[in-house]
Amino acid sequence: MKFFLLVFLTLASNFALAHGMSAEDQARILNAGYFEFIRLGATHMLSGYDHLLFLFGVLFFLTRFKDILVLITAFTIGHSITLVFATIAGITANYYLIDAVIALTVCYKAFENLDGFKKYLQVSSPSLAWMVFIFGLIHGFGLSTRLQQLPLGEDGIVLKILAFNVGVEVGQIIALSIIFVLLAGWRKTASFQKFSAAANVLLMFVGGLLLLMQLHGYQHSAYPDDFPLNKDDHSHVHEDMKKSESALSNYPRRLNLNEEPGDSTEGPSVHSHDGKNFHID
Repeated sequence: MKFFLLVFLTLASNFALAHGMSAEDQARILNAGYFEFIRLGATHMLSGYDHLLFLFGVLFFLTRFKDILVLITAFTIGHSITLVFATIAGITANYYLIDAVIALTVCYKAFENLDGFKKYLQVSSPSLAWMVFIFGLIHGFGLSTRLQQLPLGEDGIVLKILAFNVGVEVGQIIALSIIFVLLAGWRKTASFQKFSAAANVLLMFVGGLLLLMQLHGYQHSAYPDDFPLNKDDHSHVHEDMKKSESALSNYPRRLNLNEEPGDSTEGPSVHSHDGKNFHID
């Protein structure tokens, strides 16, 4: 039973990193232009289910355009601040822990949607606009931590960061449009009133599950010797699974660092065990 639980958590933690920056991303971005960074930002946002779940919770009961505009603006300003300035300053943290905090923001929004502050804590809920802004800062720091996994270089680094942020905004607009249409259609049905509470309970459960997944990933990265799998083999499992889920895995341009002019064969691949030190297989 413990073995199957271990396997499940290992697979789940890799699923929770599906929108991470793999070694393949790191290699392909070396000679990328600004448009490539825009595409990466948009793709990363659209594959960032923790960000999308939070936005789903924010929009769940909103019907007035003014309210939506205020909250999304607060979120956008928040994540833009930390994404840009943390990346320029090189401020980073363990991305498992940052993603764990992001998972908590999903739980918080679901709890607030269920009117949990009044029902269970007998207090009024904090200002939603300010909380969304603060959570935007956290989400932006998570995006910055991921972006800093890429070899950004020194030339035009500010423009690259801004291009990535523009891509994030593009992806966010696309995601918000889809979420808004789906929720607007659901609100017109009788099932919305019947199942809205259940939907937010499910949202809180998924947020809690993501929290456990990220904490599990942190345990593997910080204390690899505490798990039965060999440290090097386990690192390869995480890297290979994350690579297969790369947001850039279908990009048409493939970078081959060892390719000679006229040579179309695919050379050795850049590989990393810890996201920092790279070697060629």
